[in-house]
Amino acid sequence: MTGHRDREEEGLIDPGGPGTLAVSVPGLVSVREDAELVLASTGKLLLLASVALGIAGGHLDPAEPVEPREDDRCGGSGLLGVLSGRRWPIGDLAVLVAAVSDNTATNALLRRIGLDRVGEDAARLGFVRTRILDRIREPRLPSHPPAFAVGTAGELARFAAGLDGRREWTQIMLRWMACNGDRSLVPALLAHEPEEREVPAAVPPGKVWVANKTGTDAGVRADVGVMIGSGRRLGYAVLANGPAGSEHALVRRVRGVGRAVGRLAGLPPGR
Repeated sequence: MTGHRDREEEGLIDPGGPGTLAVSVPGLVSVREDAELVLASTGKLLLLASVALGIAGGHLDPAEPVEPREDDRCGGSGLLGVLSGRRWPIGDLAVLVAAVSDNTATNALLRRIGLDRVGEDAARLGFVRTRILDRIREPRLPSHPPAFAVGTAGELARFAAGLDGRREWTQIMLRWMACNGDRSLVPALLAHEPEEREVPAAVPPGKVWVANKTGTDAGVRADVGVMIGSGRRLGYAVLANGPAGSEHALVRRVRGVGRAVGRLAGLPPGR
């Protein structure tokens, strides 16, 4: 792999940008991939993985209904707060987490699965420094854990690269992540189809297929996922942390990384 200085020269890193940018694309790019950063909602991937493992292993029934409790309900991203239903199947809650990063669905699933179980499953998947610390809270007070989740780009990118569809739980994960409605970060400047949900047998020339999970919070923009195109399959993680108020600059940096990674991998740019 090429070092940090070389990547700056290629335009992958904006030297004048705010905060800390960590990038990992196994076999292609490694920049600060061991830096432990705040993940925002990309940390929900650990919860989704635990649910997918449980379903694939027969320990969880995706049709099992879960009723969000009052203390599960949380502001921020999501739809459950404005929907009339009171009980939701586990599988539907997972889709809400993956598609619209629903905070209430996240808390309900975390309560049903258990934070300890999520941590145990994450450890089995190779996560060491990437972990969920707490449920989603709005607001997060000084008495609470400092963040919902923290982790490293390297661990997350290796996890994404392992979502190969060969095992049932990875098939479930890819289907859920393909539902994500936020393609505004890493794939934004690439020729992807944002409404293509099915994992393709082959990607048409000039196109990129994406399944991802983004995270946004004050001073955080993050994106972890899988991109397929031009005969290549990439797992990636781009984490950007900076001061509150720097979010637009962080978005530009992350999009710039996506464009540069696409160029290095031979993925087609958007038009």
